[in-house]
Amino acid sequence: MRRMFGFMMGIVAGALIGSAVALLLAPQTGDKFRSEIRARGEVLVNDVRHAAEARRIELTEQLESMRAPRADS
Repeated sequence: MRRMFGFMMGIVAGALIGSAVALLLAPQTGDKFRSEIRARGEVLVNDVRHAAEARRIELTEQLESMRAPRADS
């Protein structure tokens, strides 16, 4: 348990340090960079929502086919 917590803290610390370095070394101004990151984040969220909706529909169809009475031959 303690090793997992240490690993997770390392991931969080690495992400924060990486983000700070990326902001400091970015060739764009802060406003442009933030707006680009925001736009990419919105695209990512929309992609995830669409993928989740498609998967939900697929699983719903599978569930309905499993619930349907079988035709005995």
